[in-house]
This record gives sequence, structure tokens and C-alpha cells, in this order.
Amino acid sequence: MKFDIEATDSRSSARAGVLHTDHGDIHTPIFMPVGTVGSVKAVHMHEVKDDIGAEIILGNTYHLYLRPGVDVLKSAGGLHRFNSWNRPILTDSGGFQVFSLTHRRKMSEEGVVFRSHIDGSKHLFSPERVMDIERAIGADIMMAFDECTPGDADYRYAKESLALTERWLDRCFKRFNETEPLYGHSQSLFPIVQGCVYPDLRRQAAEKVAEYGADGNAIGGLSVGEPTEAMYDMIEVVNEVLPKDKPRYLMGVGTPANILEGIERGVDMFDCIMPTRNGRNGQLFTWQGTMNMRNAKWANDHSPLDPQGTSFVDHTYSRAYVRHLMVSQEILALQIASIHNLAFYLDLVRTARQHIIQGDFTQWKASVLPALSQRL
Repeated sequence: MKFDIEATDSRSSARAGVLHTDHGDIHTPIFMPVGTVGSVKAVHMHEVKDDIGAEIILGNTYHLYLRPGVDVLKSAGGLHRFNSWNRPILTDSGGFQVFSLTHRRKMSEEGVVFRSHIDGSKHLFSPERVMDIERAIGADIMMAFDECTPGDADYRYAKESLALTERWLDRCFKRFNETEPLYGHSQSLFPIVQGCVYPDLRRQAAEKVAEYGADGNAIGGLSVGEPTEAMYDMIEVVNEVLPKDKPRYLMGVGTPANILEGIERGVDMFDCIMPTRNGRNGQLFTWQGTMNMRNAKWANDHSPLDPQGTSFVDHTYSRAYVRHLMVSQEILALQIASIHNLAFYLDLVRTARQHIIQGDFTQWKASVLPALSQRL
């Protein structure tokens, strides 16, 4: 894996680059649609690729481990063949899902013992086990196993949690270096910076992560309950330390405004369930602001769903029709909304990339940010 930086913004830390993988190039900054169980909810893979224009998607280690299971994925030849996606894939470590099961798990130095949300069966995720599972899934980018600290954690808890995450990180890299990819393409392991909202812990974590010389690095444990400004502050602290010649991935963030703020602070890669989850609940993101498609104001609006949209759904269906589908609880509404929102998020990062290359990203961001945050 190789990362080339093509352009930087003179007034901020924003940069445009290309991440080269065995399954194709990823042009950064990039948004990565979430495909938790190997599929992007309600959207066909050809739509994800050709209409939405995604260059990389995510898979979730916890969910794929439980269903369909490691044996099925191995027999299929890995997730790329199983879900017919021939572009890059990133897998998280399942750590966030495991730690969200507060009443179903027990943590120790060895790892985490948890009970499946499906059938209650007991399982162990250790750093070594997670590396083996991610090898079996076959993602181009594997994430290290960590503890995702709550945004409101006190200093003592955050410090102890970070120490455990760092010990687990050593074990992740040891196992990763002892094993080989299974399906003929290379895999990279990204370590994750934790440390909650405490600058000294974040700086310590970033310094530790930088020592590994990994192909890329991730920033985790943000957008989990802390104030938005604290999230931005932590990104700045971490990116002062992380290598500038490697891609930086901000995990699980967020709104269109969050993404532009992250880009300005030197983040290259983003993912979030917001486009699909919010879309299924009737919220559409546009360059003019957010639209609640359940509102009666759209009932007789026969204009295109989004005249500035880049997807076929934006010009094929009217606002009145999509509103009708939403209130009728028609499945097609969920598909249309998901496609629109994902296409918008990809358009957002592609346009940001263009302005970084043109040299006017900071001015452009300031001009579009107010509209992106308003409700229509």
C-alpha cells in the first residue's frame, strides 16, 4: 500500500491524495459507505460502485464473525468474492460493537468475552483472534483491536483504557506480522489512537502509534458523546503527531459539517452510518441543507428530489413521490434515501478534493458550511 499526496491547502492542513491498494486506488479525502454485514443497507453493489461512486466500503468484524462466520468467508475466498465487490474494503476490529454490549461482555487483559446478540452464545475476542478473523475476511485495510472509551470517561479510566489498548496493539502487530494474507492480495494494519478528550493522552497515543510505521493510522473514540469542539481539538492534537505522509482515518464521523472540519484538520478518510441510517428515517442531506421527507411541506412538491444531486434518484423521483413513499412505509423509500445520501456524501468529499487541488478549499468551505447545517 502506498499513499501519494497530490496537493495541500495553504491555509489549513487539508490535503488531497491517492491511496494505492491491490484492489484499486482511493482518492482522498474519501467517505467510505458502511457495509456492516457485507452489504450497504438497501443498496445493490453496482449502485454503490457506479451510481454512488464509492471507491472503498467497510465491513464489520463482529457481525461478519457471527454471520456468516469465518468458515463461510474462507470457503468463498474472502469478503470481496462473497459480496461481489472488487474494490478496496476496510474492516473495523469489532471493538466498538463488543464494548457497546455492556451487559453482555467481560473484559480482561486477554481480551473480551461476550455473548452474541443473536443467540446468546459465548465468544472471545483477543487481539490475536481478531487479527485471524480479519485475515479470513480479507479486507485490504484491517483495524487493530482496541477499547473505545466513552466520550465522558474520567481521566483515570481513560488512562487505564489507553494503556490496555496499547498493550493490545503490540499483540495485534505481533500476530499480523506472524501471519500472511489468505487470498493473494496484500493487507495493511492500521493502529488506532485513543485517549478520550485528554490532550496529553491523545498525544501519548499518537506518538506510540507513529512508532509502528504503519501504512496508515486511525483516530478512534470520537463522536461518542463528547462536545463537538472537543472532538475538533483532539483531531488537531493527534494530527500534529501522526506522520504526514500516511493516510489518517477518523472513525465513525459524521455529519457533512464534521467531515469538512475534519478535512480542514488533515483527515483523509471517513466513515459513518449516518447517511443510510438517517436516510431510512426520512432525512436527506443536500447542499442547501437537510430535508425531512416526512414533512407535509413536500406533499405537493413535484420538483426533482435534489436538482444538484449526482445520483439517478435525484432526477428520476420528485419530492412529493418520495414523501408519499416515506409516509406509506414503502421499502423503496429507504432505498432512494440511502442512495441519495451516500451519493451526496461522496460528492461532498470529491468537491472538497477539487477545491484542495484548486487551492481555495478554505474559502469554499466557509461559503458552503452555513447551508449544510440548516434545515429546509
